[in-house]
Amino acid sequence: MRDSKPPAVDPRLVSLQRALPDLADSHLNPVSAREDAVQAAVSLVLRAGPDIELLLIRRAEAEGDPWSGHMALPGGRRDSLDESLLETAVRETLEETGVCLTEAGVPFGPLAPLAPTNRRLPPISIFPFVFGVPEGTRARAASPEVDEVLWTPVSYLQSEEASGTVEIPLGDFTRLFPCLRVEERVIWGLTYNILQDFFRTIREGSPEPIAQAPPPTPR
Repeated sequence: MRDSKPPAVDPRLVSLQRALPDLADSHLNPVSAREDAVQAAVSLVLRAGPDIELLLIRRAEAEGDPWSGHMALPGGRRDSLDESLLETAVRETLEETGVCLTEAGVPFGPLAPLAPTNRRLPPISIFPFVFGVPEGTRARAASPEVDEVLWTPVSYLQSEEASGTVEIPLGDFTRLFPCLRVEERVIWGLTYNILQDFFRTIREGSPEPIAQAPPPTPR
C-alpha cells in the first residue's frame, strides 16, 4: 500500500511516509497492560490545502460514554468482521464522517498504540493510523455518535496559541491536564497524547515541515 500515491495527494503529505513506520511493522500487534483490553483504531486524516488540515470530531453527548462530548479523532472499536486494525480505522471514518479512505485516501503509516492509564476507563488498546486526502475532501457528521466535524490547520495545533491546560473533575477532586484549544473546544487526554506523538514523529522524521503551503515558484 505504501507505493500507492494518487497524483491528487499533496507532495507534502506523501513525504510523511518517510517519517512513519511501515504498515506491516510488528508493533501493530496488540499491546496492552490488561489482557481483557479490546482493540480500537483511529484515523489522523490530513487534507491538503493552503495549510495541511486535520479532521477532528466532537462526540455526541451520551449517558454511560466515558468520552461523551469529547473532541476526538474518527475511529472506534474493531469489529469481528474487520480483517485488520487498518480496516477498522477506514470503516469507522466512513461511518462517522462520510470520508471514504478507500477511494480518496492514502494510508501513510501507523503511530505507536496506546492505552488509557486511568483505571476507571474501559480497558482498550488504541491504534492510530495516518492518512492523506486531496484538497476539497469534505466531511460531515454522518453518525448519531458525532455532533460535529471540523478541519483544523496542523500549523495552528502545533502553535503556542493552541496550547493550554484544562481542569478535569475526577471523582472527588480535579486534576490539571495539558490540552489544545480550538476556539471553545478542548482536546485533551488520549486524543491529545496521540496528536503529540504525531507532532514529534513529523518533527523528527519528516525532511521538511508539512503544515505550511510551499512558497510560490518565482516567475
